[in-house]
Amino acid sequence: MTSIATCLWFNGDAEAAANLYTSLIPDSRIDRVMRAPADNPSTRQGEVLTVDFTLAGQRLVGLNGGPDFPFTEAISLVIECEDQAEVDRLWSSLILGGGEASQCGWLKDRFGVSWQVVPRQLDEMLSGSDPEGAKRAMEAMLEMSKIDVAKLREAYEGVPV
Repeated sequence: MTSIATCLWFNGDAEAAANLYTSLIPDSRIDRVMRAPADNPSTRQGEVLTVDFTLAGQRLVGLNGGPDFPFTEAISLVIECEDQAEVDRLWSSLILGGGEASQCGWLKDRFGVSWQVVPRQLDEMLSGSDPEGAKRAMEAMLEMSKIDVAKLREAYEGVPV
């Protein structure tokens, strides 16, 4: 059976990243940790080479490939959150320990991986039946770092702030 998994290239901290991610997101687990059977350009024999893990049912592989290919915003993991409490919890946890906030619900975690932490309500508003409300919600979102559902709702409904 053919399968596809996303491979994330880390600089020696794939296992720490996988442990963090699987601790935060439901339906997640570490599936396998493979240690290098021999010295190679990025790891010594016996060190963690790859970590297979599942996040919310999606398969990923963390590869300790060394410093040659750092992460960029050109690829990000999107977490659709149920509500503001989940946005707040995941945002705080992913930023902790050296991550950095960006705009429009984007952040980088301490490993350099970019995430979009977005409430499901954002898509509902942006694709809703009220084009003017969608425009206002989009404009409000563009001013945010972490997404604020109440402020989005106010913008969508045309409530003055």
